[in-house]
Amino acid sequence: MVWGILAGSSPLPSAHAFDPLTLPPTAYGVTSEPPRRGRIGDCEVVVLARHGEPRHIAPHMINYRANVEALCTLGVEGIVALNTVGGIAADAHAGCICIPHQLIDYSWGRAHTFFDQGPVQHADFAHPFDEPLRRRLIAAAVAAGVAVRSSGVYGCTQGPRFETEAEIERMARDGCDLVGMTAMPEAALARERGVPYAALSLVVNPAAGKAPEGAAPFDLDAIARVGAAGMVQIERLLRAFFEARVSD
Repeated sequence: MVWGILAGSSPLPSAHAFDPLTLPPTAYGVTSEPPRRGRIGDCEVVVLARHGEPRHIAPHMINYRANVEALCTLGVEGIVALNTVGGIAADAHAGCICIPHQLIDYSWGRAHTFFDQGPVQHADFAHPFDEPLRRRLIAAAVAAGVAVRSSGVYGCTQGPRFETEAEIERMARDGCDLVGMTAMPEAALARERGVPYAALSLVVNPAAGKAPEGAAPFDLDAIARVGAAGMVQIERLLRAFFEARVSD
């Protein structure tokens, strides 16, 4: 089985050693960067950095359709998305790894479907993250000794700016535990292609208005440090997952 990883702002440590692949443009254009193929544990893995490498593509400018289509063309049978996010819930502190179960889409203007031409098709999206895949990731976290928050609601905003305090308060009232900028339309596109998709969301900072009194919520140096340390933990989790120590 070939697995796909869509990597975010903090790079996956081992991916730099993977071999870049040469692909023609998809029907939806070019990917953020050439995908890289390698192995983690017992599995063949294709990693694609959605922001490019080095990171240069803003969340609202990512060609999500090309990225998902390229992974499907390469034969991936499941996608694990890596995101860095802000924490809204009180227990979604910096360094927390969350495996969300729901999302609310606040983004706009993105090419969000493969079905914009031809007969109208509707994808069932009531449960946006694949539940068997989520359960496997949770089991892998236990096997690896990595603490995770096993559920949460991801609110996807447009970016690239951070949110206002009033926007975060609205999202909290809506039920969001996390705020990020990239889960949509990725999750919906994977669903349209019939590929299981789940996310590992690393909290790297408190959302606007959620920092402790006197603390800076958007210390970019601190965000980078938390991201690097968190990705080491995520790689431990993924290694347990790909070494097939867990099952559905």
